[in-house]
Amino acid sequence: MKRIHIIISGCVQGVVFRASTREAAITLNLTGWVKNLRDGRVEAVFEGEDGQVEIMHRWCEHGPPLARVTGVDSSEEDYMGEFMEFTILYNK
Repeated sequence: MKRIHIIISGCVQGVVFRASTREAAITLNLTGWVKNLRDGRVEAVFEGEDGQVEIMHRWCEHGPPLARVTGVDSSEEDYMGEFMEFTILYNK
C-alpha cells in the first residue's frame, strides 16, 4: 500500500479539477482528499494499492481536459490507512 501527497500548479482551479480528481481516485479505488489552495494550486493526498496510486500520480500531470498543469510536486509518505473514502475538502 502506498500514500502520496501532491501539489499541482497551473490553471487547475475553476476547471472541475477537484471533481475530476475525485472521480478518477474513486475509479482507482483510492482514498484520501483533494482541495484548492488559496494561491491557485490544488493539493491532494492519495492512498491505496501501489500501482493505482502511480496511475493517479500520472493522471495529475495533465488533469481533466480544461486544466493546464504546469507542475506537480509529490512526496511519498508513510501509508496510514486513515481514510474511508476520497473526498473534496473545502476552504472555510
